[in-house]
Amino acid sequence: MIADDSDAIRLVLKDILSIGNHAVVAEATNGDEAVELFFNNSPDLLLLDLAMPKKDGLMVLKEIMEKDPHAKVVLITASDDQKIINQCLEIGATLCISKPFDFNSVLKQINDALV
Repeated sequence: MIADDSDAIRLVLKDILSIGNHAVVAEATNGDEAVELFFNNSPDLLLLDLAMPKKDGLMVLKEIMEKDPHAKVVLITASDDQKIINQCLEIGATLCISKPFDFNSVLKQINDALV
């Protein structure tokens, strides 16, 4: 599942996942949708943008991890705020991928997160 408010980023991530033979079961454009779609679709992995409207990625992550502590969530962020990134990792995010990202690196990190 992909949660990012940018159409372009969602499209790029869908392409990366498709090349890696991963299906996208849902796409969210804001934090409220991300929480709802996550629990309605039970994806193997959530690619979650940290900066989204209605509810930011940190709040989405907290809600998901409270109800599903085994969820695999990979943060996608343009932020270099290490404090926020560390907080997300402590809450339970699997890893953090920085924007702009390298296509092959993202696919490898996604594959590793799914193991």
